[in-house]
Amino acid sequence: MWKALSDWLRRWRFGPFGAPPEIPPALWQSTLQALPFLQQLTATEQQQLKALCAHFLQRKQFTGAQGLVITDAMALSIAAQACVLLIHWGTPPQALRWYDDFVGIIVYPADMLARRHVRDAAGVVHHYQETLMGEAMERGPISLSWSAVQRGGHAQWGVNSNVVIHEFAHKLDMANGGVDGCPPLPAGFLGYHSATQARQHWAATWQAAYADFCEALAAHQRFGQPAPWLDAYAATDPAEFFAVACEAYWVAPSAFAHALPTLTPLLDALFQRPARAHAPQTKGA
Repeated sequence: MWKALSDWLRRWRFGPFGAPPEIPPALWQSTLQALPFLQQLTATEQQQLKALCAHFLQRKQFTGAQGLVITDAMALSIAAQACVLLIHWGTPPQALRWYDDFVGIIVYPADMLARRHVRDAAGVVHHYQETLMGEAMERGPISLSWSAVQRGGHAQWGVNSNVVIHEFAHKLDMANGGVDGCPPLPAGFLGYHSATQARQHWAATWQAAYADFCEALAAHQRFGQPAPWLDAYAATDPAEFFAVACEAYWVAPSAFAHALPTLTPLLDALFQRPARAHAPQTKGA
């Protein structure tokens, strides 16, 4: 299912922390060129991302569904988008522990149809199908639509959308137990000495931003007011609001800082990025 990549990686599997395969320079450069938001990273961040990708590819198993063949370029593209969240979280083995609860990544050619059922207040069970671009299972695999992955790498298809970052943000959220929009916070988060105080500050800030977003979306839908900047899917619940915000934070940081200024310092602190001025986006970024 991913013949070229599996042959490449098999030679380097010396154990859980063995030497990872070297990513061919041409393949790495083509990955950066295909994902404009990665070009906004500093040279040091890009080198850290490359190292993370090598370890990630060594540890994860890609499966193509419905006859899809996973190429080296496809796997590296997904790895780069997944690992960008971890570039300031220590050495590659340290950082990738956040993704230790799963091995498999299933890639579908296009959006997936998932069977769902819900029980209403009267006890009646309703069955329906839901179209998905991706899905992260707690303690289980991640599923992705390759067509959606490709859209996330190109500005003309939505500068603040990225399904890979979205699903891997859910994985970080799940690391705190459940999915509630509050991932584990690093020690000393925003200068707080107490983990409880840090979490309270996170929750209060995100709850306020979520309420403002839902109110703005309702005003747009009911009264024709300007649409909020984030995708409407963010209004689903706080966990989806967090995942959608993470997409936008990485893909369009300047626009994100302008649209959601209260959340920018929290995500800077979560991802342990140095405070920086968010310069205007260049065309195609």
